Amino acid sequence: MIAHLRGLLLKKSPNQAVVECAGVGYDVAISVATFSALPVEGAEVRLHIYTRVAEDQLALYGFAEPAEKRLFEKLLTISGIGPKLAITVLSGIDTARLVAAIRGGDHAALVRIPGIGKKTAERVVLELKDKLDDLATATAAPASRQVAYGTAGEDALSALINLGYARPVAQKAIESALEREPGAKDSFEALFRAAMASIR
Repeated sequence: MIAHLRGLLLKKSPNQAVVECAGVGYDVAISVATFSALPVEGAEVRLHIYTRVAEDQLALYGFAEPAEKRLFEKLLTISGIGPKLAITVLSGIDTARLVAAIRGGDHAALVRIPGIGKKTAERVVLELKDKLDDLATATAAPASRQVAYGTAGEDALSALINLGYARPVAQKAIESALEREPGAKDSFEALFRAAMASIR
């Protein structure tokens, strides 16, 4: 199984990275947090990889930090949460806050994440509350990468649409976020988080 990739970052978007290693381009699904930690296209990148083999598909999921990968793997143990939803969860809330919400039994914080209903939130807390000791002190939100306003806005819009929000809703959320937090315009992750908060 593929556990780690180091190579040239050919392409990136809020939910995907293409990494070239020894002439082979690997299509890797990523979270918003990992996207914000990626270097510019054309630079060398390292990703921790989770490989999923299904009957009709071989899928790679990449993470900038080992802690995020471990949390992803723990989420997969929950009934009703597959890789796609686990990535959505990790995109909707940073790793440190997610661990704190689970350990603290904060169902409200979990149900605000797209795709997570009340019953799923309850299962996540019940099944993982006492299984995150190795993540309690290891997690920290990745530093925001300062990007141009145009790029940050486009990436945040793309991320919201990929999470299932209609384009008009996503655009309004970004506009509201910028009105409320003008400083977020220079950081994709800050703008994305603020937009998510405005939708809630």
